Amino acid sequence: MANLKDIRTRINSVKTTRQVTSAMKMVSAAKFKKAHDDVAHITPFVEKLSNIIYDLVNSCMCAGGEVNTPYTKKRAPENILIVAIASNRGLCGAFNSNIVKKVETLLESDFASQYKNKSVDIITIGKQPQKVLKQRGFNIINDYNDFWDNPTFDAAAELAGSFMDAFSKNKYDRVIVVYNEFVNAVSQIVRAEQLLPLEMPVDNDVKHSFNYIYEPDVDSIINTIIPKALKILFYKMLLDSLASEHGARMTSMHKATDNATELLGDLELEYNKARQSAITKEILEIVSGAEALKS
Repeated sequence: MANLKDIRTRINSVKTTRQVTSAMKMVSAAKFKKAHDDVAHITPFVEKLSNIIYDLVNSCMCAGGEVNTPYTKKRAPENILIVAIASNRGLCGAFNSNIVKKVETLLESDFASQYKNKSVDIITIGKQPQKVLKQRGFNIINDYNDFWDNPTFDAAAELAGSFMDAFSKNKYDRVIVVYNEFVNAVSQIVRAEQLLPLEMPVDNDVKHSFNYIYEPDVDSIINTIIPKALKILFYKMLLDSLASEHGARMTSMHKATDNATELLGDLELEYNKARQSAITKEILEIVSGAEALKS
């Protein structure tokens, strides 16, 4: 059994750790509330925007036209860009490691031949995936880790614009975004979604009865709305990742606090047993000494 001093040291250490994890849980809970509200506000907007694009595209197709934008052109996937979105900080469970695993899975399965030909570039948004992927020898061409210092729509639109420009200039044939989709505080789903080319939702069986009047014309409207939709979609992915991060960290710190409390109880019990044993030993020594004096 450990001596009393060692147990007291461990108890103080666990108490300090519990204070830290409890504080981190409260900070993450406060940040999670805002991040959750942002996701809740943008999700209906993105869904409505998708419906509008759906109607526009199908109206155009049913009228015998074609959707022709730089961001919907499909090419043979020879050059691939993967955008890995995670966190600058750790202590959030498997949040960051899941992104790394998903990127590795893509390179081993979907884009194995392109990776073998060194035609896959990776951009990271978050120091944690950048560090791990770089250590494992993947081709990271750039990072935007400072985005999380001020995650605004303007910053996200600028990032998305750079991806769109590279795609329209044929530098990349696919742009894949790997991120954690927010479900709730304790659950996230790792997604690998194709940002470019944008998959157009076409249903050839739809018979449109809408009597739309387009001004100036369908092509102009589609070419205006598609770039904005891509930027908004990318911004939603970032908001999903941010809410997922705070939810994962809040959950992780809650579990760590509970574990520290449980460990503290075990240590205090061990301390009391050791203290009782030491007192009993001292009493026995005093009684033995007294008996020896009588003799």
